[in-house]
Amino acid sequence: MFVLRKNVDGLTAIIDRLAARCLPRQSHGRMADAAEIRLMRKLTLAFLPALPIVPTTVSFFFGAAIGLPLGFSLIVALYMMTAVALIAGRRVGAETVDNLAAAAQSAEAGSPYDLCPGLFLGLDAAGLVRTAGGRDRQMFVSFLREPLSRPFVEQVHVSDRLSFIQALDALRQGADAVVIDLRLDRPVLGLDHTQFLNVRMDMTAVRCADGALTGVQAQILDIEGEMQIRDTVSVKENEAVAAHEAKSRFLAAVSHELRTPLNAILGFSDILAGEYFGKLANDRQREYVQLIRQSGAHLLSVVNTMLDMSKIEAGRYELQIEPFDVAATITECERMLSLQAASKGVKLTSRLPRGLGEAVADSRALRQVIINLVGNAIKFTDNGGAVIIDANRTGTDLVISVSDTGIGMAPEKLSMLGRPFTQVHDDLNRNYEGTGLGLSLVKGLIALHGGAFAISSRPGEGTVVTVTLPVDGSGAVAQAENEDNMVEFPPRLTAQPVSHGRESKEIAYEQANAKIA
Repeated sequence: MFVLRKNVDGLTAIIDRLAARCLPRQSHGRMADAAEIRLMRKLTLAFLPALPIVPTTVSFFFGAAIGLPLGFSLIVALYMMTAVALIAGRRVGAETVDNLAAAAQSAEAGSPYDLCPGLFLGLDAAGLVRTAGGRDRQMFVSFLREPLSRPFVEQVHVSDRLSFIQALDALRQGADAVVIDLRLDRPVLGLDHTQFLNVRMDMTAVRCADGALTGVQAQILDIEGEMQIRDTVSVKENEAVAAHEAKSRFLAAVSHELRTPLNAILGFSDILAGEYFGKLANDRQREYVQLIRQSGAHLLSVVNTMLDMSKIEAGRYELQIEPFDVAATITECERMLSLQAASKGVKLTSRLPRGLGEAVADSRALRQVIINLVGNAIKFTDNGGAVIIDANRTGTDLVISVSDTGIGMAPEKLSMLGRPFTQVHDDLNRNYEGTGLGLSLVKGLIALHGGAFAISSRPGEGTVVTVTLPVDGSGAVAQAENEDNMVEFPPRLTAQPVSHGRESKEIAYEQANAKIA
């Protein structure tokens, strides 16, 4: 009995191994599970007794030569057909069960579009709505007029229907996707609803094998909040433009109206100081006349600066581009300001290399730049200090720098420089007069020449201001050819990087120390 059971177990193992090898090979790599192997084992064991019986029986009728092969063939064919039928039937049944389970799971999970924001519409090639889904489907369908099986264009505001039709036509012509902004009508309005709902419609083409448009998948998103932000920004922009223009007109008008009486004050004070119509009674009268002349000249320079700034801002400042001698211009400015420097006890010098040559620019504007920079340096330098003007050519650029040993300023104050009517030392008890327009005018004039402006400073040690402009006038020509050649107002100056470490500060002010030294 034990030997028989062992033989049966060995035969069973052989049948299982053969089934495990044959089934995947016959089904193109599909792995055979344990149930299929057990089924093949039972089928094989059932057909084994018939394998000797049927050929022997058939040989009695047709003889051994014909009956044995014929009987063996019949058994093998019947075995194969039965095996194919059983395995195929089992697999078809398993796939059906799997499909039903997947369908049930899909129905339970819902459409994947239901997890996406907005409303998803399935349109046909004519624009009729066939399907509707999406996470916000209920919100949209609540005011859309029965969208299914109707042209979607009927839901769109009349003014935007042409945009929708053009987008649909673009998809027919071959575009893969089109995004448009539309307004949808609200037939029923709530207390907090407007007549239209602003939406963004993202349309994607669905095509057949030959490329013809068969449908459109569209996602609709509510952009009401975005439109409100756009309206707010537009209102604020219009207000800023109106305020900007009003300020420009005010500066131009005030500057123009002040010039006429100031010219009269300066002219009559010159006549009195020259004593053309009689001698003044005493030195005090002469002193007062001189003070009137100086105050009027200072006020006129402020008015002229304001008018120049308004011209630069409005884009009406015209440069007179011509070649001129750079060294002669700087020397002229130095002589003009030497008396002011001497009266304050400040040493004003210039370091100009030989062969500085000519530059093509507006000499009047460059003279104004140098006067403003040197005047600022003298104003903020105490008795015994020095102001130095340096100029050199670096490639195709003219570089002019004005350095002083004045009071300097902290790095965090550099970002304030260049703003009109703003001074770094702007407390109630400030010791330095001025409007804060000098550096603004310098920045604007240099920008009109296509140049660059840089400043570095250190409290108690001094300041270095450097301006760079193309020596051949190419920057000014490029600015003139640019239709939108408006200079930013107020101009922004790039501040030097500020670091809390002493080592980085030493590096940032290395150039300033070298200039001041």
